[in-house]
Amino acid sequence: MKRCIATVSLSGTLEDKLRAIAAAGFDGVEVFENDLVNSGASPREISELAESLGLTIDLFQPFRDLEGVPDEVFRKNLERIERKFDVMGELGAPMLLVCSNVGSQALADPQRSAAQLYAAAERAAQHGIRIAYEALAWGRHVRTYAQAWDLVRRADHASLGVCVDSFHTLALGDDPRGIASIPGDKIFFLQLADAPKLQMDPLSWSRHFRCFPGQGELDVTALVEQVLCSGYRGPLSLEIFNDVFRSSDTRQTAVDAMRSLLYLEESIGAHDSAPQIAGLDRVQPPPPQRLNGVGFLEFAVDADTGRELAAWLTRLGFAQVGTHRSKAVTLFRQGRINLILNAEPDSFAQGYFQMHGPALCAIALRTSDEFQALERGRAMLGIQIEGRNGPNERNIPALRSIDGSLLYLLGGDEDSAEPFATDFLGGDVPTEGVGLRRVDHIAMALPPESMNAWILFYRSILGLEPQPVVEQAELYGLMRSRAMVAPSGRVRMTLNASEGRNSMMARSLSAFSGSGVHHIALECDDIFASIEGLQANGIEFLMTPANYYDDLAARLDLPEELVDRLRTYGILYDRSTGGEFFHIPTETFKGRFSFEIVQRAGDYAGHGEPNAPAFLAAQARSLLEPIAR
Repeated sequence: MKRCIATVSLSGTLEDKLRAIAAAGFDGVEVFENDLVNSGASPREISELAESLGLTIDLFQPFRDLEGVPDEVFRKNLERIERKFDVMGELGAPMLLVCSNVGSQALADPQRSAAQLYAAAERAAQHGIRIAYEALAWGRHVRTYAQAWDLVRRADHASLGVCVDSFHTLALGDDPRGIASIPGDKIFFLQLADAPKLQMDPLSWSRHFRCFPGQGELDVTALVEQVLCSGYRGPLSLEIFNDVFRSSDTRQTAVDAMRSLLYLEESIGAHDSAPQIAGLDRVQPPPPQRLNGVGFLEFAVDADTGRELAAWLTRLGFAQVGTHRSKAVTLFRQGRINLILNAEPDSFAQGYFQMHGPALCAIALRTSDEFQALERGRAMLGIQIEGRNGPNERNIPALRSIDGSLLYLLGGDEDSAEPFATDFLGGDVPTEGVGLRRVDHIAMALPPESMNAWILFYRSILGLEPQPVVEQAELYGLMRSRAMVAPSGRVRMTLNASEGRNSMMARSLSAFSGSGVHHIALECDDIFASIEGLQANGIEFLMTPANYYDDLAARLDLPEELVDRLRTYGILYDRSTGGEFFHIPTETFKGRFSFEIVQRAGDYAGHGEPNAPAFLAAQARSLLEPIAR
């Protein structure tokens, strides 16, 4: 299938956009008129650049307010469109996108509109150009694909067809199943965009909040299936209006765009009720592999920081159970939790340490088949990383994450002895510590503009599913959080971003010089017993104020004895219809990351989201009050 993208989807100059689009592997582009107008290159020079990059220019867009107008206005519109045809001849663009009229002068006269579209198509044919007519969700009289098709059918011109746009259809709640009844050769172009579900007018929604398929909440796949059922085999083209994308790194956005199309292609026909579509040439990577938990977490340290972190881990109940056979790497364990401190000179970890300071630099996930998982990651544009290994040491498949950290893929489950038995001396020693037994979830602090990229990365490569967005006020900003959870429930990543330069998430980002893990939740069976053991070891926890427990008792109608016990230990609490969640955060390590002790009861599936404001407020007090003193 041919993969295209509209230049409006990216930041930068038109020339920069074309180079990034080609580097990401696209076949063609839609050239947005403003990008061309504001370019220092002529249309012919842009055409030559695209050709040199291996790109076709498939569409020039948009042409507005053409049809359904008084005769004198239409005469001027024909003069205007002729000038565009001349530009398209220089550009080498064979198709013009015409949007349904949104102007107040537009007349509710389908016959007039069809006749005027016919006249424009007749002019286009003389230039060897076709017109794709698109219904805008806020059009004056034409808002749906059915209305657009009705006018195209009435006009009945070989150079006139419809453009189906997923956003305009799905934003209105229109049923896409009727698209399959449109002859495939009369669907000239297909534009794709996803979006979060928002309650706002379609114009503002469209202009600011579109995103790539797989990043939002619209059923873009179902619409594409209906278009393909019509017989359409033209380009799949992304057209994204998004304030964040307009200011983000051009090349990273282009890679995200291609990843989204690959993910979309794979999803076509995957569900039981999907129509059968024959003859599709599309990516078919291995399916997402089952994730069985976290194999290990690796921290980048130097010698001094490594000793400090090792001492802290010991107080947390971890024991040093192994040293690497050939590297300055140590292994700490408690229950099924494996933490690695990497101080190896001239290694990836040291490069990460130099850039970010002491931080989590790698996550290893247990999977049913690490090689199939790696192959899927590569197919979804993940970058494979080869490690430096000594004789007889394991070569662990790895991918580079968006922030430069590593994602290791390990076979087996959380009880597997490898790679520790092979790569570490003494690495198979068990330890129970204070009852912490497994990694529950990992929380990342992200810049707001990178949230969508991480959602798509985890969804397409690992098969994690995004949970509903949660918005919470913190002391110095508004935090937006979204959890990504494996179908097995054994791997959970929470993505957190805050607007406001003084927010706690922004402070975390400043500490990491970018995105980074700001806390790691460790699960236990008896949180009260674990806290007692940790306090005896000298671990300090963030303080939760008494006001929190007064509110908790009133809000959830809890037994007084439970509230008193939670207050005594400083534990945060949440519940759902299926279970309960107890959690308490530790102080941060050098103001960079903390651990969180958690206990799940019953079928609780969340991550304590309602307590995020209390969590962040406690963290703010811990970090800021010493400064104030």
